Amino acid sequence: MSTLIDKLNWRYATKKMDPTKTVEQDKLDRILEATRLTATSSGLQPYEVFVVTNNELREQIVPHAWNQAQITDGSHLLVFAAWDNYTEDRINEMFDLVNDERGFKNQGWEDYRQMILSTYPPRDAEVNYQHAARQAYIGLGTALIAAAEEGVDCTPMEGFDPEKVDEILGLKERGLRSVILLPLGYRAEEGDWLKDLKKVRRSSEKFITEMK
Repeated sequence: MSTLIDKLNWRYATKKMDPTKTVEQDKLDRILEATRLTATSSGLQPYEVFVVTNNELREQIVPHAWNQAQITDGSHLLVFAAWDNYTEDRINEMFDLVNDERGFKNQGWEDYRQMILSTYPPRDAEVNYQHAARQAYIGLGTALIAAAEEGVDCTPMEGFDPEKVDEILGLKERGLRSVILLPLGYRAEEGDWLKDLKKVRRSSEKFITEMK
């Protein structure tokens, strides 16, 4: 049976996707659910994931993303969009949700709420956005692993104009800013120079330091 490590060795940043193949809905659902369940600082989930299948929207994004064809050749485009700021309403909504779902209030949790409320909203909006964006990258990492587990190809993309993508998808009006793009699909059999190359990473000895 293939292990997770085998699947991570299999995955790579796919350069050419087969536009005739579509990621199955059940696989997409599991990738999205894994992303939803991933860790975020204080459990605030300060980002959202947009699943863009509309061809017109994806075609509008391409020229603002270095003309990377995976955006339209893949069957789905995931857009990770972070909160543009931490507000009292957003923070309280998440803390209230926890209380509602668990059915009780915990004083330690409520004290923590007050600490977050006294720390986050007073900060500069850009500082808060950058913090939220780092949470989106945690979600991206989970999505990459989940896609590999499902045998789905993907390509994380930082090479795009966030302001243009925000405009195309109407993110600013929702208090969001795009952070990273992740096309999903299946690798083409031909035309991808990276497809059959050996995966290269630093050795464990040079990557991991054990301090006993």
